[in-house]
Amino acid sequence: MPPSAVVIITWVCIAGMVVSVAWASATIGVPGCKTRCGNVSVPYPFGMGPPRCYMPGFNLTCNGTVEPPELTTEGHLEIVDISLEKGTVRIIGQSHAMKVNSSDEFVAWGAVLKEHGPYALATSAGVNEFVAVGCNVQATMYRNKSESAVTGCVSLCSAHDTNKHDSNIYGAGDSKDGSTCSGVGCCSAAIVFADDRAYYDVELKRLPPSADDDDLPHGILELLPVHVLITETGWLNTRRAFNLALGLGVETVPVILDWACPHNTAGKDDGVCASVHSVWIDKGRDRGYSCRCQDGYAGNPYLAHGCMDIDECARQLDYGCFAECTNTEGSFHCRCPPGTQGNHTTPGGCVKSINARTGLIISISIAVCVPCLILLIFGMSFLIMRKLKRRKATRMKQNFFHQNRGQLLQQLVSHRSDVAERMIIPLEELEKATNNFDQTRELGGGSHGIVYKGILSDLHVVAIKKSKIVVKREIDEFLNEVAILSQINHRNVVKLFGCCLETQVPLLAYEFISNGTLHDHLHKEPLRPMPWEDRLRIASEIGKALAYLHSAVSIPIIHRDIKSSNILLDDALTAKVADFGASRYVPIDQTGLSTAVQGTIGYLDPMYYYTGRLTEFSDVYSFGVILVELLTRKMPVTYRSSKGDGLVVQFLALITQGGLLHILDPQVMEEGGGEVEEVARLAASCIKLTGEERPTMRQVELALECLRAPKERVQDDLPAEKNDVHYTAVSNPSTSSGRTCFEELTKRNSLEEE
Repeated sequence: MPPSAVVIITWVCIAGMVVSVAWASATIGVPGCKTRCGNVSVPYPFGMGPPRCYMPGFNLTCNGTVEPPELTTEGHLEIVDISLEKGTVRIIGQSHAMKVNSSDEFVAWGAVLKEHGPYALATSAGVNEFVAVGCNVQATMYRNKSESAVTGCVSLCSAHDTNKHDSNIYGAGDSKDGSTCSGVGCCSAAIVFADDRAYYDVELKRLPPSADDDDLPHGILELLPVHVLITETGWLNTRRAFNLALGLGVETVPVILDWACPHNTAGKDDGVCASVHSVWIDKGRDRGYSCRCQDGYAGNPYLAHGCMDIDECARQLDYGCFAECTNTEGSFHCRCPPGTQGNHTTPGGCVKSINARTGLIISISIAVCVPCLILLIFGMSFLIMRKLKRRKATRMKQNFFHQNRGQLLQQLVSHRSDVAERMIIPLEELEKATNNFDQTRELGGGSHGIVYKGILSDLHVVAIKKSKIVVKREIDEFLNEVAILSQINHRNVVKLFGCCLETQVPLLAYEFISNGTLHDHLHKEPLRPMPWEDRLRIASEIGKALAYLHSAVSIPIIHRDIKSSNILLDDALTAKVADFGASRYVPIDQTGLSTAVQGTIGYLDPMYYYTGRLTEFSDVYSFGVILVELLTRKMPVTYRSSKGDGLVVQFLALITQGGLLHILDPQVMEEGGGEVEEVARLAASCIKLTGEERPTMRQVELALECLRAPKERVQDDLPAEKNDVHYTAVSNPSTSSGRTCFEELTKRNSLEEE
């Protein structure tokens, strides 16, 4: 192929792209909707097809079974033209042929139009006229029968007129101003008044014959039909009036209707006038409103970007358009005139079109290039969008990482900077571990987030906590939990493997604990047996973890939300304390700190609730409630006695009255023996109202170890055939001096106070 042909093909392909853009800008309807019926353009708010293609009340039907196709409204009015600029439609109606007797007769015009609907008779000057064709008849138009007349005319005939045998009998020759109807055989009146209506009443009255009519056969004029019509001004001519008068056929007549958006559909603030260069025009309370493009703009004001700048052509001429600038339905193009081609941006750049052979080459090139260009454009658009999407996701991850990392490292570096980098896990790692957070990997969740099960690349099975509330408090709690758990290494505290900072709220990856929570084992139906030894051991393990937090770490930590649902159990029922989002550091030189109250009702320390003063004894109180929960197997949050008392109040009352058996779990009474009373007294000391009267978690830990130590030694010394059930019958465990573990704890408290 010669180089000139390649240049031509390239030029044609680019021109095809320009044409496609110009076509898109000239769209008059909703994308994907049909905007033409035969020779009639259908701009929005009119439309055909599904409801999205038109505004309510403006749906049209295109009958393609006739030639040419007919466009009709819901009331079966045929529309032949729609004007957005004038706010009118041109319809085809029918004249009314009537025989008029001596009495008055009324006929309704516009009965197919709906009152308060979008259509009404256009009453602007020079648009429609009121016409009567007949002899000796008076025609009057009313808004309705009860109101005064708005227009009318009188049509007279005489014997002298009827003998002319030509069409001038119908007024054309007698008109002084050249109009068709001058009042002889045909009369007309302009329809001009302020308020548009959908329909009107027309009165016809037969007038008495004149003296010139005596020569005619009696009643001949009354036999001639009378036609009353409302038609577009200037449509009726002499021939049409002649045909109507002689009954040679009832013609269809054109009528101009005004249309408006009814007030009950939408308002100017509801986006109906969608173009930013449109204005809202109120047509009155009974009619509605319409939209118009602002001065200097033209197009469809009901569509976004529908009003185009009509001064653009002038600016294009100023900026280098040396050819023909055209305006096509609001879209403006600078191009070479028809029959020429070339560069329209330079003087003399448009030359005569190429010959037929070159035209054939261009046609073939268009057929080949346009599909290729379309595919190329779609392919490039897809690649660009995917690249932009990836770039946006990467940028968001970087922003979140820097934002969250800054807060996290600020807390970690103040304690142990060596764990900061070790705790960071990439988002891709967690997405791969959870199969992109698949629903089948969900372990559960609540109002604050969802927990997923996953397997990291190092084969660790983890539980990944993902918050679904994006508020600063949630982020602060996540970061606080990371800062605390990154420094804790205890067998009875859930282990944190790391966190991901590339999401809006950080993701936490814990060790996976497979056996649910202590709350599930105690209260979830159906209830399963839970041996006393397991309950006592779980209580001891929780006590060890809290004592470790209060006294063994470099800066004491108060958990602040100890409850059975935050105690995880593995397959061996080993307790793991979890959920450190609400936890707080307490400086060594302070006994507590003032904070906003946070915790769970039923487990919350009353003194902390009323004073806002958080101390380690707040955790002691919550632990005491868990001891009561282990002894009674009742839920502190929902339990109420017959008198309406909560679990803690009822437990203290019964232990004071010696009626503890009324609230204890039967399995505890059967298996616990004398240890039950010891644990109950320990629980009662932990849930005292005043924090200073409660033991420390270290003392509680020692008391529980004291209860379990003798049993462990006896079990080590017993022969293999001895079992746990036999041992539960032995007497209460005691210290070497004969005191119970609780008495030993009480004595230590007294010594410490002294």
